[in-house]
Amino acid sequence: MAVLFGPSGCGDEFYAQGNKSIMQVPEWVKNYGLDAYEYSFGHGFNMSTETASKAGQLFKENSLAVSIHAPFYINFANPSEEMYAKTRGYIYTSVRFIKAFGGDRVVFHPASCGKLSREEAVKLTSERFRETFDKMEEDGLLDGIYICPETMGKSMQIGNYKEVVDLCTLNSHLIPTFDFGHINALGQGCLKNKEDFARVYDYCIEKLGFERASKAHVHFSKIQYGDKGEIRHLNFDDQIYGPDFLPFAEVIIEYKLSPHVICESMTDMPKDALQMKKIYNNLLDKQKDI
Repeated sequence: MAVLFGPSGCGDEFYAQGNKSIMQVPEWVKNYGLDAYEYSFGHGFNMSTETASKAGQLFKENSLAVSIHAPFYINFANPSEEMYAKTRGYIYTSVRFIKAFGGDRVVFHPASCGKLSREEAVKLTSERFRETFDKMEEDGLLDGIYICPETMGKSMQIGNYKEVVDLCTLNSHLIPTFDFGHINALGQGCLKNKEDFARVYDYCIEKLGFERASKAHVHFSKIQYGDKGEIRHLNFDDQIYGPDFLPFAEVIIEYKLSPHVICESMTDMPKDALQMKKIYNNLLDKQKDI
């Protein structure tokens, strides 16, 4: 399976060229030299499923893999049953949209601790994951779909990489979204070399097996961080914060992984996604010459 690269959104460049519509995105991204695209419903569902279906046909014609990001306000650890019902609703709606787009991956932020202890929040999240996704699977709603909880970048959020992988053991349709910018921010700059990235995959392979681990969704960007973790996303031209992509590219090749790598830079998502693709392809070519 191929390693795919693409942006989350099209950034400033897309609009500076006079583009406005989702219908213009597929051809633009393809012509940029990329293979994937992630549409964010982070602030709510801002289009109809009919529009998503029309856009999905264009993504298909341009051979682009599509993922979506579900609303940011999902929280499987909110003690309120009313809020849990809303969280389930966001997941169900997200699945309808990814099917309309013709994609297969729904990314979401799993939970925040709130007033619960971390142990209590993880326990509640796990119980609700099992309940929600087992029911969806039973109803046939997850056929051909991956649900991708994301590693988070702030200390009060549920979602260090071990927590996310452990949550993914609860249903076979769950695979992680490893947001390496978040992992690096939460770990105060912990991703410095190939071994640091490999450690994440070693744990994932141990818990989920190679097949699922190799398909893990990936978000990659540089992120400014402070004592409590993530502050803001940056572009690749930042020289202060990490992580750098090269050591991860080395792990992709050594482990024979096939992730969808989505760039979440601040404004230069397509440009930085293409830079990652070039780094990976150049490294792959060098490996073949050895």
